[in-house]
Amino acid sequence: MNLQTEIEKLFAKSEFDAADREIYESFKTALRRGEIRSAEKGADGVWRANSWVKQGILLGFRMGKMVEMSKPTETLQFFDKDTFPLRPMTLDDGVRIVMGGSAIRDGSYVAPSVVVVPPAYINVGAYVDEGTMVDSHALVGSCAQIGKRVHLSAAAQIGGVLEPVNATPVIIEDDVLVGGNTGVYEGTIVREKCVLASGVILTRSTPVFDLPNQRIIKSENGGSLEIPAGAVVVQGSRAVSNDFGKENGLSIYCPIIVKYRDEKTDSSTKLEDYLR
Repeated sequence: MNLQTEIEKLFAKSEFDAADREIYESFKTALRRGEIRSAEKGADGVWRANSWVKQGILLGFRMGKMVEMSKPTETLQFFDKDTFPLRPMTLDDGVRIVMGGSAIRDGSYVAPSVVVVPPAYINVGAYVDEGTMVDSHALVGSCAQIGKRVHLSAAAQIGGVLEPVNATPVIIEDDVLVGGNTGVYEGTIVREKCVLASGVILTRSTPVFDLPNQRIIKSENGGSLEIPAGAVVVQGSRAVSNDFGKENGLSIYCPIIVKYRDEKTDSSTKLEDYLR
């Protein structure tokens, strides 16, 4: 019986024994090694959720028991499910974890050459690929998929989508720069080489105004909002059109694609290589 079948059978159960726990630990080890992930990109370029992987993560919450996670020498106290301790890390993992108090939850994949700057948080089911920098106060939510050579700048928030299990989580593809205080939340896919300027907020329901192509990008038929490859997105606003809005000069936030990545953009982000 393969791991997927075993997890799907366990998900239907309400009580668990020691053998079930062993299966779950094998599942979590596969997540930690990057052998399985909550979403994958197909040959057609479409990202699809692996529902059974999300079921396995949810299983951990049902199976786990509340325990004290803090150490006797620590002032702060922590209490959580025993299925989700901190991810075991060693020097051989090749991950640079700067001193200062970051947390990486077990069941996440963090590739060699990733840099984690404190205080950062990487949640269960997240996949962070090679050469990525998770900067200070950045969050990688549960099941979020982060590509190669991504920079999540200070206080960037990458939301997680654990439920519903068939929903595609937040995807950040290769070579994306996510600016400080930027939020990318459920139902959003940011394609490769995009630049999201500081403060940009993206969700499935957010319309994005593409100035170079004179179009409005929206999620269609309940699918993901997709930011095109190489887009440079900044904060913008549009006027409120009703009488009250006009009378009071009101406007509402909207993200705007001002251009697509070019040599000038690449040179301005070159510092990334030195930081790594």
